[in-house]
Amino acid sequence: MLAPLRRRARWARVLLRPAAAEPTVPLAELPESVAIIMDGNGRWARERRLPIGAGHRAGAEALKKIVRYASDRGVRYLTVYSFSTENWARPDAEVVGLMDMFVELIHRELGMLHAENVRMRFIGRREELSDELQRQIARAEELTADNDGMRFVVAMNYGGRGEIVEAARRFVAEYGAEAGEEEFGRLMYDPELRDPELIIRTSGEHRLSNFLLWQSAYSELYFSDRLWPQFTTSDFEAALTSYASRERRFGGR
Repeated sequence: MLAPLRRRARWARVLLRPAAAEPTVPLAELPESVAIIMDGNGRWARERRLPIGAGHRAGAEALKKIVRYASDRGVRYLTVYSFSTENWARPDAEVVGLMDMFVELIHRELGMLHAENVRMRFIGRREELSDELQRQIARAEELTADNDGMRFVVAMNYGGRGEIVEAARRFVAEYGAEAGEEEFGRLMYDPELRDPELIIRTSGEHRLSNFLLWQSAYSELYFSDRLWPQFTTSDFEAALTSYASRERRFGGR
């Protein structure tokens, strides 16, 4: 019964979706794993003299389009940086608004993501989040656990250094002092996550900001001047085109 419902949902989405970018990169040249640092919501709102919350909601709309486009293009893993462990230092009203928005978005979008066969996973220190947000996260992961489409990973209350420290605390106890990188990698928040071949950052900033530090050792980096709410499927395709033009040698010649 679920398969026909998924097919109908996909057809409805295709018919109602606004025009997207024209794909220019062949499937064989696409990165399997893409990560995005979604930066610029606050600046987008300030430029328009809007509340910061309006920028975050505009960013959420941009994310919806990119998730669907990435899935349609054949990206197998999409990881997004939604809230860092450092973001708690922002004004209380902004943090509360973000948390409420996360709950709302998961509740509202989960059905469509599930119908499109997307598998959801959240990484980070979820025990520090509100009980309601933890329940929505658990619900999303449980509902989509058997889906075999794109794996959509949301980094929430996430910090790359913290992830490494937590893994290090368990490493010797679980594997012994002679174990290596492969065993250490199994102790990351999501050991099934493929290291991103491409990391995109928006808003003109040129840094990783404590994002996927272990996993990004050989990632290609792409920086866009677009503020995140302005980032379109055409911008995403431009990042894929840039990636496809690069020669990846992993330290060799």
